[in-house]
Amino acid sequence: MPSAPSPSPAPGSREPARHDAELTDSLARAEALITLTPDYPEPGVLFRDISALLVDAEALRTVTEALIAPFAGTFDVVAGIEARGFLLAGTIAATSGVGMLPIRKAGKLPNPAASVEYHLEYGSAVIEAPGVLEPGARVLLVDDVLATGGTLAASRQIVAALGGEVAGAAVVLELEALGGRRTAGDVHALFHAAD
Repeated sequence: MPSAPSPSPAPGSREPARHDAELTDSLARAEALITLTPDYPEPGVLFRDISALLVDAEALRTVTEALIAPFAGTFDVVAGIEARGFLLAGTIAATSGVGMLPIRKAGKLPNPAASVEYHLEYGSAVIEAPGVLEPGARVLLVDDVLATGGTLAASRQIVAALGGEVAGAAVVLELEALGGRRTAGDVHALFHAAD
C-alpha cells in the first residue's frame, strides 16, 4: 500500500537537521576551505576568500543549512547583500522554498525603491533595493562577512523602508577585531576570525 505523500515544508523551514557530530565535522571541513591571502586588497589586510567553499557542493550545503538553522520557519524572504551574499541567499531561497531580495550597490537597479548611505572605514557607500517586498514580509539578511557592520545595518534600514520586518541576520564569517556587531546588531556568524 503506498504511503501518503510527505507534507511540503513551510516557507523558511528546512530538512531535518543532520546529527550534531556530523554537522560539526562538516562545518570544520567547510571552514578549512576558506583561503587566506595576505596584503589583499591592500598591504596589511588578510583577505579571506570563500570561493573554494562555494564550489564544494557539500560545504555549500552545510554552510547554508547552518546559516538558517536558528531562523527556521521565521522568514518569508532571504535578502542577499551584493555580491557574495547573492550566492548564499539564492541557495538558501531555493532550498527553503522562499523568495530572494537582492540588496544592490548604488546604480545597479533601474528604479530603486529604497536607498541607504552608510559609512565604511575609508569613506561611504550606498545600497539600494527594488520595491518588491510584500508588506510585513519577514526577511532574513545574508552576507558572507561581518566586518565593520555598516552594510548589514544599512540593509536592516532598507528592509524597514520597504515595509518588511528583519527576521535576523546571518553571515559565514565574522571579523571580530572590527567590532561589526556594535553597528550591525545581533548577527548569527558561523565562523569567527580574531585578527
